[in-house]
Formats: sequence, structure tokens, C-alpha cells
Amino acid sequence: MSLRASCNGGYDGMGEIDAVTLFEKIDEMTMNIQKIVDEPYLDRLQLVLESLYFKESTESLDEYLKEELKKIDLEKISVTQIRKAIQFGILKGMKKSTQPNHSMTPESIALFIGYLADKLINHQEETRIFDPASGTGNLLLHVMGYLSQPTIGYASEIDPSLLKLSAVSANLQKQHVELFHQDSIRPLLLDPVDLVISNLPVGYYPDDERAKEFMIRAEKGHTFAHHLFIEQSMNYTKDGRYLIFIVPNNLFDSEQSEQLTSYIQKTSQIVGLLQLPNTAFANKENAKSILILQKKGEDFSPIKQPLLVILPSFSEPKLMENIIVKINQWFKEQLGIL
Repeated sequence: MSLRASCNGGYDGMGEIDAVTLFEKIDEMTMNIQKIVDEPYLDRLQLVLESLYFKESTESLDEYLKEELKKIDLEKISVTQIRKAIQFGILKGMKKSTQPNHSMTPESIALFIGYLADKLINHQEETRIFDPASGTGNLLLHVMGYLSQPTIGYASEIDPSLLKLSAVSANLQKQHVELFHQDSIRPLLLDPVDLVISNLPVGYYPDDERAKEFMIRAEKGHTFAHHLFIEQSMNYTKDGRYLIFIVPNNLFDSEQSEQLTSYIQKTSQIVGLLQLPNTAFANKENAKSILILQKKGEDFSPIKQPLLVILPSFSEPKLMENIIVKINQWFKEQLGIL
């Protein structure tokens, strides 16, 4: 099943209400709805956001809530502030959730991937971007908001609650996104895209029969889901185009890494591997890296030296500035991108 979020714009306007104030208003309405309908916070948050977008209540709510909705004029709030307010709400809801798949890519990492995406796309006229494990759509919407050229987003997510949040978030942020409610390891009704980005879910994929259809499958037992996501993403990427993944640091050191390495060598090249700072994660054992791949094809040219970087803390602006200078120089020398 696919849904479509409407769009007509980017990050424009000056907001009269900041993100914290808007979040407090959204949170108050969400908590009040919970007193009426006993449902998880994220589901009620989705209802409030929908109501804000359509400028009316989507359900029968009390007069207090209807009046509160009238007090918020989204046209006077910048898309950036709206995005941050939604993030605050989602983060609060995820703290209350017991589901392990309810997580969100940190803003600092999402913005850095936006910077990398902008370099790799290199100002083409229109860009089609796909996230096969979109969650709430946070990473995809960050990247789309970062890019200056017109973009169309595609996102696949198996959790219906997260999918609905993706749809209403895209609408409120005025981004054109088509969403698919399905297991992303199964076939998608999607033409190849210009760029794939994803914070890959880590773990084992339970459907061994489906995994057998992949080159990257494990010889025995379950195959790593994050490995299958890489192959599936490659299937939906145009020749010569790029894929940016957030992956575990031990991606190439696991018991199934041999199959993964062999697959990557046959289908693509490693453009870069950037280790994210431990400070970006609550537990350093869960620290991750950014893997950049380029799919082979007619326009494919081997690079002489992949981009290998250990990133400093995002809270150290001077160190990050120095790293960005070096990364920009690498893009110029290796890919001819200014």
C-alpha cells in the first residue's frame, strides 16, 4: 500500500512561534486527547498533527481542543521550527514506547548526511530519494530540506504508526513524499532512484525463504536484515548513483561480512566510510558509521582513494570545520565536485 504526502515548497518564512513553544502547545493537546482516548502518545500525536494540517479536528474532540487548534497559524511558523517541534513530540513519544524499532536519527547526523547528499547529487535538476527504513521520516525529510534543488521522496516502513507520522510530517514540512506500507525486503513498486539514504535497522531478518532470493544471504540460519537492506536498496538505485547508509561499526567484521564484501565488490564501490563520534550515541557499543556506496554502471569511474574519516564530536565546531575542509578537498580531487 502506498500513501502520498502533498507538497508545495521548502524551508521558507520567518516564524513568530519557536519550536519549543509550538511543541508545548502540541504536547498539551496530545496529553488532553489521551485523557479522552486511551491510546499511545505517538498515535495521539499523529492525530494532533493531522488536525493542525487540515485546520480542523479529524475526530470528535471537546471544545477546548478545537479552540486550541484555531490559535495556531502554521503560515506564521517557519518549516524549520515546525520540523523541530515535531521532533520533540516524536522523541517524547518514543521514550514512552517499548517497541525497539521506535527510534529516530539524531538531528546532527541527519544534517551531516544532508551535506553529503548535496555533494553527491551535485545540483542536478530534480532528485528522487528513497529511504527503505524510513521510521518517522525524520532522516529523509532532513535531507530533502537541506537540498536546494527540487526533490521527490520515497519511503518504506512496516510500522503503520510511524508511517502515519511520516505522512503528516511531510505535509506540515511541505515536502513531496510517497510512502509505502510494507516489508521493504519484499518487492517494491518503485522505479530506480538517484539516491538512497537510510539508518539501517540492525538484526536478523526472520523470513529465510525471502532471504534465499538475495545474493547476500547467509549460508546457514537467518541473514542480517541490514545486509539485505543494502542489496535491496542497490536494486532500486540507478547505475552510477549513490547510497548513504548509517551502519554498525562492525559491519565488515561480523560472521556474515564475507558475503557482504563480495556483494559490494561485484555491484558497487565504497566511496567513503566515516566513523561517527561516540558522543552521538548513548552507548558507545552501539556507535555507528556512515557508509557511502556508488552503484556500478556505464557512468561509473573507479575512485583512487575512498573517503576514510573519523568524525569529531558535533559539539566541537572548530574540529568539525577542519574536517569539512578536508572532506570538501577530497570531493574536489576524487570526484571533481566543488
